[in-house]
Amino acid sequence: MKTTPTGPRAARKREAIVRAARTLFLREGFGVGMDAIAAEAGVSKVTVYNHFGSKEALFTAVVSGALDEPLGATDATEGGGAAESPHGPDFARLAEADDLAAALTEAGRAWTAAVRRDDEGRALRTLVATELHRFPELGTAWREHGPAGHHPAVADTLRTLAERGRLEIPDLEVAVLQLYSLLVFPQLVFEQYGTELTDDLGERLLVDGVGMFLHRYAPRQ
Repeated sequence: MKTTPTGPRAARKREAIVRAARTLFLREGFGVGMDAIAAEAGVSKVTVYNHFGSKEALFTAVVSGALDEPLGATDATEGGGAAESPHGPDFARLAEADDLAAALTEAGRAWTAAVRRDDEGRALRTLVATELHRFPELGTAWREHGPAGHHPAVADTLRTLAERGRLEIPDLEVAVLQLYSLLVFPQLVFEQYGTELTDDLGERLLVDGVGMFLHRYAPRQ
């Protein structure tokens, strides 16, 4: 079985490949060649395939990393773990919060604000939507990656809260999707129609969304 390269040097190359692919996908679409991506990253095409295996896998890694950036995490494909960002919430700290509802609400505010100002993330979401009709294999790669893979910062936090008995989560995949849907989807739906949520409606949706999520997953007495 072929193994993905590991170690600091491999991580740097992987980061360079993802960064180059992101630039070229946004500029030229999914049809850009792997030769061009390799040249932009300063590596060989063999190195690109050693790290990702296919262009579909590389595209999924690019988009997944972009999705997690508003959470204050590094690109999920870099192998360096999460790092706190001044522009988004640090979901890892939620597990330590005394008042989980207040902490999740505050994290949700930071998350939605970061999503609103993430122009590249918006462009990548549009790119996925526009390229699916030409490259249906992207949808397959996206589904196989799974919600927890798209949002590892959220998945790790919810898993920790469940392990500590603060939440009862029988299906992590569903919980990740539900939290994302309650807190972020409203922003994306309005954005898709060329408008924005008002601050008041956004806050009401956020507060109620947090309440609904915590009520659903509150530990049973």
